[in-house]
Amino acid sequence: MSDRRRAEIEAKKAKLEELRRARAERQRAETERRASEQAAASPAKQRDVEDLVNMLVGSPRRSGRTSGDLTPSESIPGTPALSHTIQLPGPSGLSGSGRVSRQSDFASERVFSGAGTQSVSSNATDNVMEIQITPRSYTDLIDVEQELFELPQKERVIYNKEVQTTAVDEGVSPDYEEEIRQRILRERDAEAERIARDKELEEESVKLDQEIEAEIRELTEEERASILTAPEFLDFVEQSSKILQRALNDNYDYTRDYTIGAEAGGDDTEGKRVKRVCEFFDERLGKNRSITDIDWSPKYPELSVASYNKNGSALNEPDGIVAVWNLHLLERPEFVFHSQSDVLTVTFSPFHSNLIFGGTYSGQILLWDTRSKHLPVLKTPLSAAGHTHPVYAMRMVGTQNAHNLITSSSDGTVCSWLVDMLAQPQETLELLHTGHNKTSEVAITTLDFPANETTTFWVGTEEGSIYQANRYDRAGAKAGLNQNDVYKGHHGPVLGLDFHPSNGPVDFSDLFLTSSVDWTVKLWRAKSLTKPSTAAHHLPPLYSFDEADDYVYDAKWHPAHPALFGTVDGSGKFDLWNLNADTEVPVASTIVGSGRGLNKLQWDRKEGRRAALGGSDGHLYIYDIGDMAIPRETEWTDLQKVIAGMVGGQASVPVVEDLSSSRMGR
Repeated sequence: MSDRRRAEIEAKKAKLEELRRARAERQRAETERRASEQAAASPAKQRDVEDLVNMLVGSPRRSGRTSGDLTPSESIPGTPALSHTIQLPGPSGLSGSGRVSRQSDFASERVFSGAGTQSVSSNATDNVMEIQITPRSYTDLIDVEQELFELPQKERVIYNKEVQTTAVDEGVSPDYEEEIRQRILRERDAEAERIARDKELEEESVKLDQEIEAEIRELTEEERASILTAPEFLDFVEQSSKILQRALNDNYDYTRDYTIGAEAGGDDTEGKRVKRVCEFFDERLGKNRSITDIDWSPKYPELSVASYNKNGSALNEPDGIVAVWNLHLLERPEFVFHSQSDVLTVTFSPFHSNLIFGGTYSGQILLWDTRSKHLPVLKTPLSAAGHTHPVYAMRMVGTQNAHNLITSSSDGTVCSWLVDMLAQPQETLELLHTGHNKTSEVAITTLDFPANETTTFWVGTEEGSIYQANRYDRAGAKAGLNQNDVYKGHHGPVLGLDFHPSNGPVDFSDLFLTSSVDWTVKLWRAKSLTKPSTAAHHLPPLYSFDEADDYVYDAKWHPAHPALFGTVDGSGKFDLWNLNADTEVPVASTIVGSGRGLNKLQWDRKEGRRAALGGSDGHLYIYDIGDMAIPRETEWTDLQKVIAGMVGGQASVPVVEDLSSSRMGR
């Protein structure tokens, strides 16, 4: 029973008790009122009433003259004969046998026969009628015969002062009779009202008892099952349990004593180490799945999203899954979304915190809303107007009021979408390279835009080359792929491409990193957009980082530190590089989890202290890099010097490429 319903029942009980007390008070007040009225009645009025009653029943008190008392024994045969005289006040008129006529017209005397003889005499002087009864004895029972006589019409009697008597003058006042009648009517109305109130109170009591009985009765198994499966109940349990688990997962020490100083011999290098914060995994959702992409929420720094591919051993589960994880909720995801195809890439909308976009293996673009259920709220059709091949990359470009979602598929198609109109793309661009031997399609594996750029972008391909392309025609360049300028340096498919965020006093927006299955990460400088080549021209990388022991699946610049970037590879290693500190070896290297391959890396958007790492085992790891995320003021100028030295030493790049080629042959 809910607290609100319980409160309603308690209120009804209180109301019922109040009504019962009010009824008892009314009854007590009515009793007291009647007692007080009876006590307050005047003796004179009581005597008037008694006189009226006695006059009607013929009491001898009115005349004051009696000849004797009549006892019940006189009607019994064999009793001694007594002579009785009943004196009746009134005029001396007799009409018919046994009939007496007076002004009140009240008496019709019935004379008993069979018990004795009777004699009637009238005294005109005293206005008294005398009836003398002489009993006689009988030995046997006899039949009694009774005659009924009709009374004559009422005579009109005119009284004068000579014939009026005291008995006639002593009547009841008409005003008093009216007062008695009105009082009786009032009492009758009050009684009827009281009865109605009592009846209403009784009905209310019965109804309340029924409601209480219905509330406290035991539920059946069917009713319990219906409650447990109700959507409202499930939503309540979902939200409440999330709140509890968030509170339990907080690592704050509530018993900490601040009066005790820090322990001596503490580790001063704590801020320089890479520490694991937490690990997200759901056995039911992530079993036999790999994480294909990661992103952080632009509004809530504790939320991250991960996309998963198909679980081949679970045919009844969705092929693709997207899970939103919360740093304060470790045991299960905050939201789970489904897809009919493997989800290969995922991103939060930077302009709508509730929207999540995903690209699938079937070529569909899906839109999920955290305010809705598991299924997407919008999706693109499977038609030639959009993508028909796997979508491996997507980026959101533009501003709050004018932005587009740019997606690319492995057949070289690049589409631009309005976020609220996914029925068909706003723009479609096919990237073609006429110099290819078998097909002119460019198999795009990754894509990125330079900072503050919405038109020109770079793509990585399966052949290992990087190309620059334009969404529209612009000065000196046409829309489509620039096939003359080829960034060639990798000897295998390019898996990751990331431009420098350029967030400081020095502009490094033309620098970008690429990672490949050739076990290398390379640093490039993008060619000026205003000077495209008119003939085929190969652009070498500025530098190559060759410390990986497996495929390098991803590489990302740090969002705050200009010289810092991270890489993840197939051996499960997370490397942290600082170009201002060392270009030969990473400043920190960590084996993550069980050593299974790491597919994706993403820094948090706000400070860059945390890195989300997606594993091929379906685990999502969160690491904290501590104070290494805080740049010094000289970091930008130091990086500028390092880049200048790399540009001056580009002659050594072919040697690095030869080394990487020999490593590929292991």
